[in-house]
Amino acid sequence: MEDKRFIDLGLSESVLKGIGAMGYETPSDIQGEVIPVILEGKDVIGQAQTGTGKTLAFSAPMLSMLEKKGSVSAIILAPTRELAIQVSEEVERIAKFTGVKLLAVYGGSSIDTQIRTLRRGVDIVVGTPGRVIDLMKRKVLKLDEVDFLVLDEADEMLNMGFVEDIETIMAGTSADKQTMLFSATMPDEYKRLSKKYMREDRVHIKVKDKSMTVSTVKQAFFEVREQYRFETLCRIMDSEDMESVLVFCRTKRNVDDLVSNLVDKGYNAAGMHGDMSQNVRIATLRKFKDRKLKFLVATDVAARGIDIDNLSHVVNYDLPQDIESYVHRIGRTGRAQREGIAYSLVNSREFGFLKQIEKVTKGKIEKREIPTLEDIFKTKNETFKNKIVTELSTNNYKKFYPVIEEMKETFNVEDVAAALMQMLYKEELSFDYKVNMLETPKKFVRLFVTVGSMDKLTPRKMIDFIVSGTNLKPDSIGTIDVLTKFSFVDVVAGTEDEIVNKLNGKKLSGRKAKFEVAARRRRK
Repeated sequence: MEDKRFIDLGLSESVLKGIGAMGYETPSDIQGEVIPVILEGKDVIGQAQTGTGKTLAFSAPMLSMLEKKGSVSAIILAPTRELAIQVSEEVERIAKFTGVKLLAVYGGSSIDTQIRTLRRGVDIVVGTPGRVIDLMKRKVLKLDEVDFLVLDEADEMLNMGFVEDIETIMAGTSADKQTMLFSATMPDEYKRLSKKYMREDRVHIKVKDKSMTVSTVKQAFFEVREQYRFETLCRIMDSEDMESVLVFCRTKRNVDDLVSNLVDKGYNAAGMHGDMSQNVRIATLRKFKDRKLKFLVATDVAARGIDIDNLSHVVNYDLPQDIESYVHRIGRTGRAQREGIAYSLVNSREFGFLKQIEKVTKGKIEKREIPTLEDIFKTKNETFKNKIVTELSTNNYKKFYPVIEEMKETFNVEDVAAALMQMLYKEELSFDYKVNMLETPKKFVRLFVTVGSMDKLTPRKMIDFIVSGTNLKPDSIGTIDVLTKFSFVDVVAGTEDEIVNKLNGKKLSGRKAKFEVAARRRRK
């Protein structure tokens, strides 16, 4: 698709403006092939590997054709709440200049708030099958007039047992809607669905998998609690010998906030994003290339086209939205046969995305422990010793002999040297660290529960049921996904046996519940 640009595909001006604001000019293979077909009004099956930009492939043409009519015009189904949120955020960015109203609906968040928003009027709904059906049953989400139906990550929905739910939803939609099904693979069950619910002239577009490898980059991640994200970055910076570091943030505001915090702490940092003038961006980049700037904080948009050699580290302060962007980011280090280093700061909800990255790139992202003050002290000591050895190779220090002779009368020479190193250490350390080791995030285990929204189960009921039937406290319970016929609940690791042993067979929301550790394939 090197010879095509988004402006060549027939998209509306407002959508092109949104894509331009995201920094994209050239479509990926799946985008270049699918967008013109969708704009022709045909049903489409788009098959491409994860991380190739499928969300933009279906949302850009859909937004270009969508007519605001006071009712829901499009429904997008996603297998998990995380993906529903991710898809809705990307569609919102593409739709930034269209005036389209969008709502994400999923279990674990207030259904009352979602109902109120729906009643005020939205154009596009992105949701998980369970929550969509729940809202349909309550007669607040009506799909009989939708013009577009999208099934995103269709094979994942099949793996999670959503076939019946999807058929229920599809059966409740307009007969003359345009249907788009996107998936990395195409199981027989979805071939059957496509024949039953899609038009005969549907077009199946399969894009050959690309090899996305990062063999010259050493990858690692640090699991962080959100309140310690900035301090974790500082600890990494202070515990490693970093020459030239490109730090990625997801938004322009995050770039500004992070640069402000870094500069306040004394780090040699500057930012780059799309709201800055071209002259400022050129000047900042020149300083970075000339090693007058150690830390450059940027968005993906601002970093496009930056050609920097000898970059020692890439740090994902925020993970990107897709795998291609991740590969593009970390590929900026490890050039010219040199091994590069890429670090990512992640929370527990993003582990699934890391696994996807490993699978697609065929690489290993190892877990690192957040540096302690002991680690930082050790690194700084090595730095000081090297500086002292370098200084001793000159004669410049000898002019201070008289000062040392004077101080010898009162102090031990070793104490004087140690005091000087302490002064250096305090000057080098910008962050006022309070503890040796940061508190680590709690580890969660996901449980599968045989009770769902059809039983009128809510997250509040799930919490009350677990707390009242065990010795656990509410803070031992994490994310709760209530689906139609079953649910998932995250609990602190080590508590799962107590929950299974004490609660199996007891009635939850009027139905005997069975708890079991969720199969890996259900986790996202």
